[in-house]
Amino acid sequence: MEKTNNLSRIEREKHVVRLMIDLYCRKKEGHATRCPACQTLLSYAYVRLERCPFGEAKTSCQRCPIHCYKADMRERMRQVMRFSGPRMLLYHPWIALRHLFGK
Repeated sequence: MEKTNNLSRIEREKHVVRLMIDLYCRKKEGHATRCPACQTLLSYAYVRLERCPFGEAKTSCQRCPIHCYKADMRERMRQVMRFSGPRMLLYHPWIALRHLFGK
């Protein structure tokens, strides 16, 4: 089990995004390692999280009043989350539940 208790909110979000993108890339796209498209999405997500104007007080991106993702990247992230979200309960249950309940 991975320890995420001592991480900041932004660092936890980065961790969850990385797990979700890796899961999508492996299980949906069938790659053994992260493909260039998924690496680009991950890098983009990290930059967006680092520049979040709400910082540690941020909500989930879905509930945020500011949509800082470009439309194409937002759609790509939506696809990743739609696929990986339910599967996170199987592969990373504690992280998924913690993320789901925003703790």
